Amino acid sequence: MTIPLVVGVDGSEASLEAVDWAADEAARHGVPLHLLHAAAGESEASDVIATAALRAGQRAPAVQLSSEVVPEEPASALVDQGRNAFALVLGSRGLGDLAGMLLGGVSLAVAARADCPVVVVRGAAEHRQARFGRVVVGVEEGEGSGTAVRFACREARVRRCPLVAVHTWSRRPGRHRVPPPPNWYVPEAPRRPPAQVLDDTLREAAESPGEPVVTRRVIEGPARRALLDAASEADLLVVGARRRQGHMGLQLGLVNHALLHHAPCPVAVVPQI
Repeated sequence: MTIPLVVGVDGSEASLEAVDWAADEAARHGVPLHLLHAAAGESEASDVIATAALRAGQRAPAVQLSSEVVPEEPASALVDQGRNAFALVLGSRGLGDLAGMLLGGVSLAVAARADCPVVVVRGAAEHRQARFGRVVVGVEEGEGSGTAVRFACREARVRRCPLVAVHTWSRRPGRHRVPPPPNWYVPEAPRRPPAQVLDDTLREAAESPGEPVVTRRVIEGPARRALLDAASEADLLVVGARRRQGHMGLQLGLVNHALLHHAPCPVAVVPQI
């Protein structure tokens, strides 16, 4: 049985944009699409889910479609669904969010807690409707990017578009990205040069050598700025997230938090597994 792509719907315009994006994504990957509306005691629930189902069916008639209404708190219901989902797709803001918010509370909470990839659909129509033909992935040093790069490669492959892999580094103390001089004693193994970090991660994550076409960008400077710049001409921005066992707080990191609030295109947060 193929696990479904799950999209959260609440009747807001942002959630309907997420339904459109999710229908296209399910069609690309050939997976079922499951619509989930979660709210306690909402009499309009059947209308909300019916409207979303009609929209998804018209958008991608070949996709196997199912829907569900659950009387639960939305973030918890979506996180539970994510334990057996291809990915979770959410709008950037919901009906209950305050005017002026950059990102809805449910989307932020789910992106921070889910066990599967979470895509927050945001940005102008040209970004949501895949008009740029480019996927961007952020690559960090350590073990936080392998799953994200594999996800990004798969997205670029099914979209038949190039992948832009971005790795940033800084000379500031405490954020060492440059190997020490040859005669300098260091009590631990020297760090890899920035270009090697990027090459190693891409090589380890590659499923099919040479596919997709990858453009490498090694940039000295803040990761937030470099990724936002790259996302300005992208259909999807992919970042990794580390999940700390037993930690119940928001596990996103400052860079991912900023990207979810400010990126000009949909953002996929992929937990490292």
